[in-house]
Amino acid sequence: MNPHVQIKTATQLAVFLGNRPGALARVCHELAAAQINIHALSTSDTIDHAVVRMVVSDPTKALMILGERGVLALENDVLMIESNNEPGTLSTIAERLAKASINIEYAYLASSAKAETGLMILRPSNVEKALRALNDL
Repeated sequence: MNPHVQIKTATQLAVFLGNRPGALARVCHELAAAQINIHALSTSDTIDHAVVRMVVSDPTKALMILGERGVLALENDVLMIESNNEPGTLSTIAERLAKASINIEYAYLASSAKAETGLMILRPSNVEKALRALNDL
């Protein structure tokens, strides 16, 4: 299988929020008010806080806004991969990275069932090396 993929690096924000109703709503409201679009989002939680990972249209502006509101947010590089929505695409990517000794620290992806393409966000152990390993897909 040779999936059609478009790969680029993106800045992901890791936003730390209290694990209570309305915390995510307030962050989303602030970003929307600043005309910042959320391209991808994933949440994980513990008893007292949640980590919201997101890729947004303007991460620099988002960091500034969140900081002004007292919200802790950190940034790191991830791969943003748009690919055909078909079985085996993630398998091919994961195998390529494994052969290059690159760990996938975490990933999140989505597409609607009938969409032609899907979007993956991957956090590899080495972003530059991962780009090289996937450059001919």
